[in-house]
Amino acid sequence: MKPVNYIYALLLLMIAGASCEKKDYPKGVAELEHHYYVVYYPNTNDTVRVNRSQAALLKLPIQFYSGFTRGYDARAYYRVETSGIANPAVLGQDFNVVDKQGNVLQPVDGKFSILFPQAKQTKDTIYIRMLNNSIPGTRRAVINLMGDSTSQYVVDTFSTAHKRPLVIQ
Repeated sequence: MKPVNYIYALLLLMIAGASCEKKDYPKGVAELEHHYYVVYYPNTNDTVRVNRSQAALLKLPIQFYSGFTRGYDARAYYRVETSGIANPAVLGQDFNVVDKQGNVLQPVDGKFSILFPQAKQTKDTIYIRMLNNSIPGTRRAVINLMGDSTSQYVVDTFSTAHKRPLVIQ
């Protein structure tokens, strides 16, 4: 590429950067000081495909967004959803939700929980173990992140990163 093209490209980038509208968002807004987000990492709702005979745990990384260290622990939830899905994957038959040691976790009121000590920003992982179900065909489920709301805090999700469709082949 000729040097003139590089200069032209640099000039276009500078003009584009200068034309962006700068907004000043208020810092220290009291009603948002205890508001956090939990999302899948990377921040997408992309489908995960896995072989039913996979022996290794399936890892679904999540990110907890916070700018503080608090005197309380924040909690978020996730749920396995199959309503409206043809050929749904069955929890306990096709897969289990487990901890990182492989111990099966049991949902409470249909939800699993994740604790974020002192509401500090961190990454964590949801672990899934395939059970090599012999029923033929592709099975599907969605692992949905859910927030929590208490008198101390609110945990929300991003619309672009709150569900992880799971396809078991």
